[in-house]
Amino acid sequence: MKKCNFLKLFVLASFIMPAILTNAQSKLDKQVLMTIGDQDITVKEFCDVYYKNNLKSDVIEKKSVDDYLDLFTTFRMKVMEAERLQLDTSAKFQNELAGYRKQLAKPFMSSDDITEELIEEAYQRKQKDIRASHILIRCDKNALPSDTLKAYNKAMDVRKKAMAKGADFAALADKYSEDPSAKGMKATADSPARPGNHGDLGYFTVFDMVYPFETGAYNTKEGEISMPVRSDFGYHIIKVQSVTDAMGSIQAAHIFLQLPFDAPEEEVSAMRQKADNIYKELMDKDGNNWADKVRQYTDDKGTIARDGALSPFTVSRIVPEFIEACKSLEAGQIAKPVRTNYGFHIIKLLSTSGVNTFEKEKQGLAERIEKDMRSKKSEEMVLKQVKKEYKFKQNDKNLEAFIATVDSSILRKAYEPSDKADVDAALFSLEGKPTKVSEFVDYIKKNMTTQKFVSPATYAYQLYENFSNGIVLDYADAHLEEKYPEFKALVQEYKDGIMLFDLMDREVWDKAVKDTLGLEEFHQRNASKYMWEDRAYATIITIARPESLPKVKALLDGGIELDSLRNTVHRDSIAGVFVRKGYYQKGDNNFVDQTEWKVGVRNEIPSTVDQSTTIVCIREVRKPEQKTLKEARGLVTSDYQVELEQKWVKSLKERYPVKINEKVLDKVRKLYK
Repeated sequence: MKKCNFLKLFVLASFIMPAILTNAQSKLDKQVLMTIGDQDITVKEFCDVYYKNNLKSDVIEKKSVDDYLDLFTTFRMKVMEAERLQLDTSAKFQNELAGYRKQLAKPFMSSDDITEELIEEAYQRKQKDIRASHILIRCDKNALPSDTLKAYNKAMDVRKKAMAKGADFAALADKYSEDPSAKGMKATADSPARPGNHGDLGYFTVFDMVYPFETGAYNTKEGEISMPVRSDFGYHIIKVQSVTDAMGSIQAAHIFLQLPFDAPEEEVSAMRQKADNIYKELMDKDGNNWADKVRQYTDDKGTIARDGALSPFTVSRIVPEFIEACKSLEAGQIAKPVRTNYGFHIIKLLSTSGVNTFEKEKQGLAERIEKDMRSKKSEEMVLKQVKKEYKFKQNDKNLEAFIATVDSSILRKAYEPSDKADVDAALFSLEGKPTKVSEFVDYIKKNMTTQKFVSPATYAYQLYENFSNGIVLDYADAHLEEKYPEFKALVQEYKDGIMLFDLMDREVWDKAVKDTLGLEEFHQRNASKYMWEDRAYATIITIARPESLPKVKALLDGGIELDSLRNTVHRDSIAGVFVRKGYYQKGDNNFVDQTEWKVGVRNEIPSTVDQSTTIVCIREVRKPEQKTLKEARGLVTSDYQVELEQKWVKSLKERYPVKINEKVLDKVRKLYK
């Protein structure tokens, strides 16, 4: 008996204790943690934000309750100031918030079941990169059945040719594809020539193509040709060239030698030899001289400061030849020179992200699905649920009677309602509130467009479906805040964020830019922070053609003024000579670094990979000195903004004094120990 009673008490306690703890937490949530100005902040208000932005997020350095409390109070003071200034009342603010709210509402207007299926499908597809070619037979998405059948039969005929033994898919794409990129484009007065891709779309993965095309490609095995796949563009015959493990986000560096795709063969041969020589020099040093060779040879000037590193990219963002090279490498390896339509690339793979676990990828995939056409599946399910929840009732009799009055003027974008149309008749109702024909007529006038392939009744029904679905979804959207507290909180968070951005721009960022006198005074007070290192003022002369070298040296030996060298070279038609000058710190230029920094020194540096020569003339050497405001404006402005914000926050603390309930704060500290 005693044992039985003990068990009963234990089981009873297991139900009671969580309730007691939950009740205690609920009481703590309601307690006032602090007062800012005349505004009370409850424990729940603080803890919700602390948990979301500090504990739940992926921040590297987690902050303690006390550290975060300071950030939170500063944020709340800024928001209160924005509200005092009524920054949330402007039309610009209201439009911006409405745009964000529309995006935030999407997850709440989708079906979880369908979304989960789409996320799982997207994750499986994300595991692979596909390279495919296609032949497009165009067909308007609203084409008449007869025209649709005609396009389908043409696509089937082309597919039959592609399936024949020995068929050249690229040649068939050149001949039959109605995708302009297949055939390329000749040069015009407004644009350069563009080579055709012969149907080759390069590499892609999930979300890179329209959903029907993506599905057709992922359902086709490597080396095989799909049945015609219908998209809004028409019918696609897809040939999958390769299916490989996904690289994810790719980080790579390159040495780029620019060359037009239609360059003469002798130029191509010379550039290929130069690329091979650079690659050989890299391999002689096991690639340890990569940064030097980038500075010395690359034509991609924007990446020199990053040792040739490109911004991270995915397989669909770079030409397929570049991706092929990356796929052949391990991190740290360098590929042999690769020819693309832009020139030659020597590629060094830095890293690839691959594909994360499902749990880590899930949120990102869900966000992409919201913006993708596949989300319509989920929207259709939500529409059905919303109609049921808000008691949608359609009056089929009134709808059919109205549609019968619509004539062909609607196809010419000239519709006016017939005298026979009962504009006061109800088409449908939501929670008992009717929507009349007159409202649909107004919608038609605003949204009709010229049509060629449909009947008046068919087009009217299409417009009605968009009209009625729009009203139903708008009705549901208007009730999101009361239905989902978390959505209401999210919208408030964005509202605060927009106000804060506008306020910071007004009080700190824009102010620092416009306050020229304050900026100058700040620079003078802190001038020692903005210093140049040792610098050499040098003229760098690159002579690409060997026959021009003696002519340039003769000019230099003759004591020519270096500032007039460029004009003299142009006047005397000395080919292949490029002159630039400027101040250089150590590391800014490989050729200047190889030259002794002494006024009057002239250093001749022959290339080891082609027939060019670089001459460096040192004209001035300067010791470390302070930068002028013009030279350091970006950094000075940034630092001045920090000072302005510190002063502004100090004034806010005076306007909105903070009082903290230490006893309640101690409970919160214990909660997050």
